[in-house]
Amino acid sequence: MADTSTAPARPRLSGIGVVLVAVYGILALAATGRSVFQILTKFDEAPVAYVLSALAGVVYIVATVSLVARGDVWKRVAWIAISFELVGVLVVGSLSLFDPALFPHDTVWSYFGRGYVFIPLVLPILGLWWLSKHRRQSA
Repeated sequence: MADTSTAPARPRLSGIGVVLVAVYGILALAATGRSVFQILTKFDEAPVAYVLSALAGVVYIVATVSLVARGDVWKRVAWIAISFELVGVLVVGSLSLFDPALFPHDTVWSYFGRGYVFIPLVLPILGLWWLSKHRRQSA
């Protein structure tokens, strides 16, 4: 009788990948929670800033899920979400430095994420590095 058992699949996440997903998850909760509170309680004070923070929260949720999920489609989603995140933090961070009046209240990405200890600036760089390092790993 032939052995039909297969070796257990190697987990997609290990080492820095687990830390990356944990930080993305924490940031997703923090950004989403903060933006929902701000939108519900003081939206009229800074609607652009609060909507941008909500968008950042959604991006962090998508990035978290796509880093954990298996398959080529999810890996593509991770690349797109994390690339969008990097562009967002660079654009909003630059705009908040050069024209602070655009954002009367901080967003998650204002001043390159200084309100979150610059994690929003460093995280997508680490995320893209991690994705490129694990690009050949099978789903």
